[in-house]
Amino acid sequence: MSVPSENAAPIERLRAIMAQLRNPDGGCPWDLEQDFRSIAPYTIEEAYEVADAIERDRYDELKDELGDLLLQVIFHSRMAEEQDLFDFDDVVRSINDKMIRRHPHVFGGASTRDADTQTVEWEAIKAAERKASDKGESLLDDVPVALPAVKRAQKLQKRAATVGFDWPTAERVLEKVDEELAEVREAMAAGDPEAVAEEIGDLVFVCTNLGRKMKVDVEAATRSANAKFERRFRHIEDALASSGRKFEDSSLEEMEALWTEAKTLEKAGRAPV
Repeated sequence: MSVPSENAAPIERLRAIMAQLRNPDGGCPWDLEQDFRSIAPYTIEEAYEVADAIERDRYDELKDELGDLLLQVIFHSRMAEEQDLFDFDDVVRSINDKMIRRHPHVFGGASTRDADTQTVEWEAIKAAERKASDKGESLLDDVPVALPAVKRAQKLQKRAATVGFDWPTAERVLEKVDEELAEVREAMAAGDPEAVAEEIGDLVFVCTNLGRKMKVDVEAATRSANAKFERRFRHIEDALASSGRKFEDSSLEEMEALWTEAKTLEKAGRAPV
């Protein structure tokens, strides 16, 4: 097989490349073995790698990661085309129609005063779409189960809030945080591991709801906290290594002091070294 022409439009060349990879006559054995389910984990992974490049401000990498994510769309579309389900053009038409439908203040006669109002209207349009599609009996039916747990928690909470099932203020959520924390303490005191796990889950769920009320993307905030922990822990590692010692040669008190040092350096605008 020949390499698809460079003279073609880039997206059409990519589609041709995927078609050849999936061609039973001389295609790639690995690509030919794949189906929607086997490729789905790669799709999720590529989306995370896009987010990681953005989180690290590595925009040189972002171009490549977006390309990898686009390949996933092309891959799924090609498999669907082979089964006469839909093709890539149908995917593009679908999102074109959706964006126009969900932005009547841009492409129609409606007017929106600010981003908050637009968000409310966006959710109302989505609710109408769900009702028209008749995808499920529950308001929560189409919240993807495969989402990361924290992200799915926020989506479930946001969906329930559209029908008024929501605490009115962040302060009320804080009260619930205190209540759930007390229940964690009770479960710990009772020595019940299953109850501890359940109550910690409830606590995380409520903290996630607090983030939603404060308009915080808790998934992104947790990624940021992970990165911060990693930076400060590496500072402990480097400090010990520079003195020719290992963790077993140190104490918790010393490691906490080095952690505080890293924190102080960050607040002063200096990266821990």
